[in-house]
Amino acid sequence: MKIHGFQTLTLLDYPGYTAATIFLGGCNFRCPFCQNAGLVLRPDEEPVIPEDDVLAFLKKRRRVLDGVCITGGEPTLEPELPELIRSIKELGYLVKLDTNGTHPAIVRKLTEEKLIDYVAMDIKSSREHYARLAGNSSEKLLATVEETAAFLMEGNLDYEFRTTVVRELHEQEDFVAIRNWLAGARRYYLQAYRDSEHILKPGNYSSYSREELERFAAILREKIPVVEVRGIE
Repeated sequence: MKIHGFQTLTLLDYPGYTAATIFLGGCNFRCPFCQNAGLVLRPDEEPVIPEDDVLAFLKKRRRVLDGVCITGGEPTLEPELPELIRSIKELGYLVKLDTNGTHPAIVRKLTEEKLIDYVAMDIKSSREHYARLAGNSSEKLLATVEETAAFLMEGNLDYEFRTTVVRELHEQEDFVAIRNWLAGARRYYLQAYRDSEHILKPGNYSSYSREELERFAAILREKIPVVEVRGIE
């Protein structure tokens, strides 16, 4: 298992818990606004942290940390993901999985084996614009995303949907469409876009204001009970 990043403490990534975050490499999306370009485009050039070192740290911190977040890249591309999570669960941690939702069978398997406790699934845009935002024109892409979203909404596993909102790529009509698509979802977060040197296509995008993001949130709240805005003052 190649672990390409390890954040020893986060108070934000796992709602309600103190956690550490593990970063895995590789992704089947090419979202132009992605914040982890190195992990997506050139994972083999990223540093590798020994899995044993990560597990040793987690073993020592069991009385301090509550959970572990696994993100990427896209973690469900990693064949050894279940084994990594089993090792983490044996230490008594809650596990949160970040995913783009394109591998519903993996999410289902991890859920059935009680290896994950929370899923944060990215919703890139409305279904009409999904391929453009994901940078992936595969005909199966939307069907797999829809399947994972439906599985989460119909099951008992705790989850959130979230969208990083980019002024140049999203418009109000997208959130009307998402509201209708994911009506009844448990919770939804709108995340303000932030530029950085690690963006896949830097310099081309910007964020909406908080007032504008709250307007989009109000649209989603018409059919989704919990909707919040993150990442902006």
